[in-house]
Amino acid sequence: MKQNSTFFLTICLLLSFLATIAQQNTQTYTLRILSANTPVPAASVRIDQHVQLTDETGQVTFQALPGTSPLIEVSAIGYKSLKQKVKLGQPGTALSLSLDKDDKQIEEVEVVGFTKVQEVNKQAYNVTAIDATKLYNTTMNISNALDRVPGVRVRRSGGVGSDFNLSLNGFSGNHIRYFIDGIPMDNLGSSFQINNIPVNMAERVEVYKGVVPIWLGSDALGGAINIVTSTKPRSYLDVSYGYGSFNTHRTVINTGYVSKSGFTVQLNAYQNYSDNDYRVQVDAADINTGAYTPHASLKRFHDKFHNEAIIAQVGLVNKSYADRLLFGITLGQNYKEIQTGARMSTVFGGIHRRGNTIMPSLKYQKTDLISGLDIAFNANFNLGTEQNIDTLNRRYDWYGNFKDNGSNGERSRQLYEYKNNEGLATLSANYQFSERQSLSLGNTTTTFNRTGQNKLDPESSLYERGKKTVKNILGVGYNYDVDGLWSTTVFGKYLYQQNKDADIQSTGSNEFGYGIASTFFPRPTLQVKASYELTNRLPTPYELFGDVENQEGNFNLRPEHSHNINVGAIYDWRSGEDHRFSVGGNLIYRYAFDFIYNRFNNNQTKLIADNREGVSTRGGDAEFRYSYKNWLNFGGSMTYQYLQNKQKYEDGYTSVSPLYNDQMPNIPYLFGNSNIGVALRNLGGSGNVLNINYNLLYVHRFWLYWPSLGGNSVTDEKREIPEQLSHDLSVIYSVKNGRYNIGLEVNNITNDRLYDNFSLQKPGRSFTVNLRYYLQKAN
Repeated sequence: MKQNSTFFLTICLLLSFLATIAQQNTQTYTLRILSANTPVPAASVRIDQHVQLTDETGQVTFQALPGTSPLIEVSAIGYKSLKQKVKLGQPGTALSLSLDKDDKQIEEVEVVGFTKVQEVNKQAYNVTAIDATKLYNTTMNISNALDRVPGVRVRRSGGVGSDFNLSLNGFSGNHIRYFIDGIPMDNLGSSFQINNIPVNMAERVEVYKGVVPIWLGSDALGGAINIVTSTKPRSYLDVSYGYGSFNTHRTVINTGYVSKSGFTVQLNAYQNYSDNDYRVQVDAADINTGAYTPHASLKRFHDKFHNEAIIAQVGLVNKSYADRLLFGITLGQNYKEIQTGARMSTVFGGIHRRGNTIMPSLKYQKTDLISGLDIAFNANFNLGTEQNIDTLNRRYDWYGNFKDNGSNGERSRQLYEYKNNEGLATLSANYQFSERQSLSLGNTTTTFNRTGQNKLDPESSLYERGKKTVKNILGVGYNYDVDGLWSTTVFGKYLYQQNKDADIQSTGSNEFGYGIASTFFPRPTLQVKASYELTNRLPTPYELFGDVENQEGNFNLRPEHSHNINVGAIYDWRSGEDHRFSVGGNLIYRYAFDFIYNRFNNNQTKLIADNREGVSTRGGDAEFRYSYKNWLNFGGSMTYQYLQNKQKYEDGYTSVSPLYNDQMPNIPYLFGNSNIGVALRNLGGSGNVLNINYNLLYVHRFWLYWPSLGGNSVTDEKREIPEQLSHDLSVIYSVKNGRYNIGLEVNNITNDRLYDNFSLQKPGRSFTVNLRYYLQKAN
């Protein structure tokens, strides 16, 4: 009953907060900066000593009392400054100010204030934020964008919709947690993963490396990815469609409406489809004749993927009792054909999986519920279903030929349908009790209850047994901040988990963690930061119970723990008015014990999670950026990470294992990327922009198996994943200040064979055309 008590305590806390709503006076207002009825992005807006920059739609939001007349100061590059008092009415009242152009103003000036991305990057945590709005005219998904962040490597097993594994400073897989607007993505199902969510749905993406803020409510071991969507109330339409190689289609629709009374409707929808019939080089044997062809170039023939998703929300914004009160429904479905097993030597022609998401949700947010207190509450429950289908009694070869295979299916004959019944509730609160001090609290409760049945064998107890998990994470933090000079946060976390596998057995865990993060600004352009955390991660339901496809369950897994240390610095400077430079770097140290990693099961057909006594990680990353005026930018990053096995004794060895102090296999340890972009403005008309961008991704060769187990002969040599070089190019033309956009992308220009996981080959050269239309109505 402990888990239920925690869940209902969270609900009661929300209700007690709501009981004080009537006491509130401050309201949330939205101000839009225009020039000739066109939005002015990146304008510096000062309201009562608080400075912020307008977003791409020319908007900022702020808190104030109705009836007051705050002084608003606005400045922007190429426009005359404006200083004006504005009388505030009810929150639904449209507020806008218009700037006049200043042709005599220099092309660039120093702007006071920071964008949201800059504000995130200046936190004490080791964090990097990506401005997703700059990628809206591409067909990228979230994982593509993350692959360009220092310290991050996204590994994929194939084309569109394929499985992925994100590595963040040496940690990967479930060591990393994912969020949307601070809400864990644990229960969103297979239709909503970062490898199929289009980048257009995000305003920015925050990457926390190592220490994770408590407001994210996570048991991440090595970091977190937070996808932040736009919460600004606006009426707009954003539609894009892309078509590319291998019969790939992508469609995204984002739209919203806000009335003057605060009523709002928001809709986000997207679809991905691809045949994924790209060529791979494999050693192939004809199943009928036995004819063997080494290095044959053949098309994948059973790798189709498609998914569709809709997120609809309705509610109220900018009310006295709520900044946002939204009721929503998330619907999604996906279909994925399985071409290979964990290695390309195994090939399938019929195995596939299906899944859907049916998830109602509630979101509530209020700043200054009482003076200085901000709260947010979220709850959802996924009623979706997952299916794994293996009903063909056949064995296939790479040519698409097949032979009958008795009655065992291709791998394990089944028609298994199951529900994970995953629920989630989060509550976060921050209380600013003085100008420099604040307290914060975050609590996350998740539930998991898998029930399923193999329809080909309804009596099978293997599938009918219930598998349950309840997890609660409570965090408390204290922050001391001297604006623009110094900021420090100390925090603690308590984690609780209870697992049950039907009536067979049950396990539980209670873990404690703590940490500190601090940053100092010796000068406004120089930041140094450091952080430490003793963190814990509880096993996921998929590690405990398996995923009924490629992952075998291990109910005896222990929670893992890690000491995470980060030290870094960022320095920005400029030369004259035209040249801007930025350089930054981070050093990391991790020591994880009871480390959870994936290995092959006994028959080498599935992965299984297991504990390792210890793994240490040492490394660092560095990034450099340069820009000239507003038309040229160049930059790059490099990451090095050395993961070392610290398990001294292994099964099968009578003394110290030869793997002790070995480098961990199948993990990239040196990789980086560089890019250059040119923006040709007012090309073909005022407000038109032609953007040309080139990106290079490099991954150094790395061990596929334990280095110490390699041989000396040519036939028994240490096998490696070869060096990877990928060249990508995009050309995007935007017309009428971004209303109409057309883009052309070429990926893997040199058509190299690229691998991320074992021998699983990724697509070769591909082309994509993308069309996008954006319209926003002034409120």
